[in-house]
Amino acid sequence: MTWQTGRLATLALAGCFLMNSSLWAAEDTKPTKEESSFGMLKAPTVEEAKKQAETWLKETAKKTDAATLAKFKTLWEADRPLIDKVSGTLVLGNVDAGKLLEEARDVDAPAPIEVPALLKDAKLPTFFRANLALAYAKALTTRRVYEEALETFQMIKVEDVCDPGAFFFHKAVCEHSLMLRDKADSSIDRLLVDVVDSPERYRMVAALMHFDMVTWQEKDLGWIARKMENIQRRLDLKRGGKNTQKIQKEVLVRLDEMIKEIENKKKNPPPPGGGGGDNDGNCPSGGPPGPDAPGTQPQSSSPQQDTKGGSANTEGKVDPKKIKEIAEVWGKLPERERARVLVELTRGMPATDRAVIEAYFKEIQKKSGK
Repeated sequence: MTWQTGRLATLALAGCFLMNSSLWAAEDTKPTKEESSFGMLKAPTVEEAKKQAETWLKETAKKTDAATLAKFKTLWEADRPLIDKVSGTLVLGNVDAGKLLEEARDVDAPAPIEVPALLKDAKLPTFFRANLALAYAKALTTRRVYEEALETFQMIKVEDVCDPGAFFFHKAVCEHSLMLRDKADSSIDRLLVDVVDSPERYRMVAALMHFDMVTWQEKDLGWIARKMENIQRRLDLKRGGKNTQKIQKEVLVRLDEMIKEIENKKKNPPPPGGGGGDNDGNCPSGGPPGPDAPGTQPQSSSPQQDTKGGSANTEGKVDPKKIKEIAEVWGKLPERERARVLVELTRGMPATDRAVIEAYFKEIQKKSGK
């Protein structure tokens, strides 16, 4: 009961926040096509959508045979989402539509590298083209093929589809995953404000995506983790080309910057009074006693191991320099050495950070293996 109340409270807060944002924007800017319409978007009823689909099937696709009409009847009597019923009708009337959606949903099929010509044909009826594109983009989003899915969404208008909620939700998922923060917030805003009958699951996840993006910081470790996740996704889709290499370069450049920041802090430590400098092991005048002062516990005589020697990261902190050094030679290391280095590097890290680092090097291993 408490969990359900918390969900609804979070959703209400997100809706109020985003609605207020839209109101402020409406006062300061001129209306555009992407402006919120405040509850003006609503999916057609099942009967309305069925009538439109049946008209297209009989009059446009010219499918009036008994077998096709029987399949149509069974399809619309089933307990399935509206977009599935509409897209199923399109498949009944158009063989190419069936092949297109079958390939988009096949997880074993190669991911498309461009939007199919069928969806680009502006001469096709709007009902057919818009709803087929929505079903296609939704299928690609499920497979995490975000680039082509987003390109497909951008080709159609939400007013032309049978499910505006699905349109904005899956579009926001693509934009959030590709770190397009402003565009994702805009899609979430329209989902929560404009679409009056969107499912609660869409609204809840959209609110969570919004609150996740609120915490994003430019080029921090979280930024690096999201970039690494995107690299892994692209490699899973067998997209290790120039775009993936560009993202990898962005990560390495940022790691170099972080290394320089750390080195600069070491070269220019804060003044002794700030408590940050080690003062070559000596305490400043009036400061706390040093390690050899009377009354203190004896310290180990063994010097601290340098990180280059592979010592454990007992504090659980990420060492960008060490990550970069290992990444450069990862493909040359024997498998046993890779495992040892990975354990040493991630020891003491939080589970989330450890998973990111492990996934990153596993992808490098796959690439070097090929």
